[in-house]
Amino acid sequence: MENILVAGINTRSMACSLKKLGYNIYSADYFGVMDLKPCVSTYKSILTQKPYQSCGNFMEKFKSGDVEVLATEFIQDVDSIICLAGVSIGNFPSNKIMGNKSLEEVDDKYLLYKKLEDKFNFPLTFKVSDIGEAGEIASNYPGKDFLIKPVHGSGGYGIRELSEVEDADFTGLLLQEKLTGVNLSASVISTGSESRSIFTSQQIIGDPVLCQMEPYGYCGNIAPLTDGNVAGKISRVAEEIIDYLKLIGSNGVDFILQEGELYIIEVNPRIQGTVECAEQSLNINMAEAHIKACQGELMDVPEPSSFAVKMIVHARERSQVGKIDFKGVYDLPAENVIIEEGEPVATVVNSSRILEDAVYSTRKQVDAVYCNLTPN
Repeated sequence: MENILVAGINTRSMACSLKKLGYNIYSADYFGVMDLKPCVSTYKSILTQKPYQSCGNFMEKFKSGDVEVLATEFIQDVDSIICLAGVSIGNFPSNKIMGNKSLEEVDDKYLLYKKLEDKFNFPLTFKVSDIGEAGEIASNYPGKDFLIKPVHGSGGYGIRELSEVEDADFTGLLLQEKLTGVNLSASVISTGSESRSIFTSQQIIGDPVLCQMEPYGYCGNIAPLTDGNVAGKISRVAEEIIDYLKLIGSNGVDFILQEGELYIIEVNPRIQGTVECAEQSLNINMAEAHIKACQGELMDVPEPSSFAVKMIVHARERSQVGKIDFKGVYDLPAENVIIEEGEPVATVVNSSRILEDAVYSTRKQVDAVYCNLTPN
């Protein structure tokens, strides 16, 4: 049996998909959720969840490189490593990485922009050194609004409107035109020489109902897209981008559709947060699709058989977690831990042949999670 290490901020979904394929799984992550444990042989997590104690604030506790440090203990024991969001592949032996091995021009959003701007449609993007420079550049484009965002990072964390930023550490930050359209994504599997878009979705961003306090923070997906023309267009563009970058395995491309115009926002050169939606809608195992693509084979993927909806629940206020381990709820915290306001509590995923039913049932389960949180 092959030993695989999964490393990232949250490894639960990929670890459990790999477990279903019969692999022996090691995990290094941040959250250490309860439903990860049945899927792994051994694991280490930055966060130690203890009843009646606070899990703290992710942005304060998570530091770049921490997960990689935890993972070093497992590297000699595993045959392969799958890197998810929150880790740098440069900290792992390249001969063991199952996926992309060189990501400098993709993970750096400005380098990616410079590499692709002449071939694909992007919002206006500039690298800035201080707030004065950002304001000066923005003043040259009257009528346009701008965002300040990190050069590195994922999940929409740390993105702010320029008009709201009075001072900031501008090391590694971008000034980018603010677009006001629909957030979309496409999931692509690729061998490095051939790619296939397998899944499209609408992203749920900064949803106040889910108490996401990051205004541009990721908090779920609704999939697949119902507009076949839009789905087809983003699928084609995503394949072109992945082919041009020569990425392998499972990768994603994020877009904004504004007034009929499609803009590329980001390329995710790793397995995306849409894993659960893809698996429920397509009836496939995304770990298997990723592994086969890395080995040079594109899986035959069926047409979606249902709609799938994912919503990440965040705490409305500082709360103690009750019993929330009911069907459709994942990334379970330990019972009776304290979750701080705005921090993620759990993930809810549902599917149905009828889109409205999938959305409704997911919202009902989100409500059920909130009903089992006690203000603390």
